[in-house]
Amino acid sequence: MFTHILIATDGSELAGKAVAQGLDIAKGLGAKVTAINVTEPWVAVAPGEVAMAFPIKDYDESVAANAAQILSAVADEAQKRGVACTIIHIRDQFPAEGIIETAGKYDCDLIVMASHGRRGLMRFLLGSQAIKVLTHSTVPVLVCR
Repeated sequence: MFTHILIATDGSELAGKAVAQGLDIAKGLGAKVTAINVTEPWVAVAPGEVAMAFPIKDYDESVAANAAQILSAVADEAQKRGVACTIIHIRDQFPAEGIIETAGKYDCDLIVMASHGRRGLMRFLLGSQAIKVLTHSTVPVLVCR
């Protein structure tokens, strides 16, 4: 069935539930896992005056440290469950694009991710990465809520 599962995480509590489900599926199927954390381009998160107060070097260091912490926790959990896991930090991409591109690049046959369930204005302003992955992915997507 599935032999290589891509698990996307942003380190949130909700994403943690998707990580657990993805690892459980991988364990049950004997599949390997690639866990990714995608960080957006600096210009997308620090427009205008904010950029002056938060230089790009500081941003790069901050997101690298955050991603390392998030992915290390996934790798530890995978090891506890006996699941082969590779971790990857994708920089300077929007999450949906990074997830889809990585799934293709590494021949993943299932994507597991969380949906934060934003509605109304928040969904309009922030978008839904899960919806973008669902509508553009060529492989099956399991969205955990």
